Amino acid sequence: MPAPQEPRVTRPTSRDVAHAAGVSQATVSLVLGDKWRGRVSERTAGLVREAAAGLGYRPNLAARNLRLGSTRTALLVVPALTNEFFARVYAGAARVAAEHGFGVVLYPSPDGTGPARDPFASARAALDGVIASSMAAHALEAIGGDGLPLVMLDSDPASGRAAAHVNLDMADGMRQVTEHLLALGHRRLLHLASAVDSWTFTIRAEALNGLLGPSAELRTVRAALSVDAARAAMESALTAPGERPTAVICDDDILAAGACKAARRLGLRVPDDLSVTGFDDLALATAVEPELTTVRLPAEQVGERGMSALLAVLEGTAWSAPDLPVELVVRGSTAPPPPGRTTAP
Repeated sequence: MPAPQEPRVTRPTSRDVAHAAGVSQATVSLVLGDKWRGRVSERTAGLVREAAAGLGYRPNLAARNLRLGSTRTALLVVPALTNEFFARVYAGAARVAAEHGFGVVLYPSPDGTGPARDPFASARAALDGVIASSMAAHALEAIGGDGLPLVMLDSDPASGRAAAHVNLDMADGMRQVTEHLLALGHRRLLHLASAVDSWTFTIRAEALNGLLGPSAELRTVRAALSVDAARAAMESALTAPGERPTAVICDDDILAAGACKAARRLGLRVPDDLSVTGFDDLALATAVEPELTTVRLPAEQVGERGMSALLAVLEGTAWSAPDLPVELVVRGSTAPPPPGRTTAP
């Protein structure tokens, strides 16, 4: 005897949803395509969503995208995947995207903050828009040219290429760090600056220099964004002739970890001999000992707001928002400076 055949499962259609909700198929398309506001009442939209959920209806995205000429896909370009900050930005963007039936493709630029290459045969054919975090607009010319909407995150707001900008109040973060150290009594400061040439680090340096008066001394050294590079730069700075700094302001928690490592190698105690501050509040900030005083950046909110901005641009809606606030988190790596004169070991 032939084996009994499994019953054929029929997927519910938009017509089934329309029948269950007592509305037209056009209304179902508007509601499930998130185009209903101003055209359909809140009550009717709720009925459609309930009917779709009850039937287990899932729209045929491929057919809809082909019909509308849209992929419902955004590209998030970041300088690197090794920094936790960008992973959190992606998480925020992907969450908002999913709520609107969009997907987000994460693309680390092969050359860091340098010119990004088109990751597809033609980005314009594969994407609806681009979100770029901590990149320069000119570095994205290969990705869609002027043909794709662009939202810039943590980037120069003067860039005319972008349709919208989402920024953090980096200058205020540096103000909070500086005022904290000055209030503790520090007057000899070292800025361990990122060697990456980008707007976000330029803003931090400008803010720091503008905050210090004639009574405070500031030196600057640069290092690549790695613990080893930061350690080497700090060992040279701390052993240079003359009075050593009593506090180090780092552009990033990774640099701060390298600064702490250099201090230990030179027999200095953090924070008794040297205070150290970071920026970002990565998981690393609480993994080191003592835990880092650092500026907390709401990375997921950056991603959420970036995706919201792109959706607004795609709808033809003007979008603007104030800079996201940042917060100084004071932990064990900062204290008043040691008494008396301090010279290089």
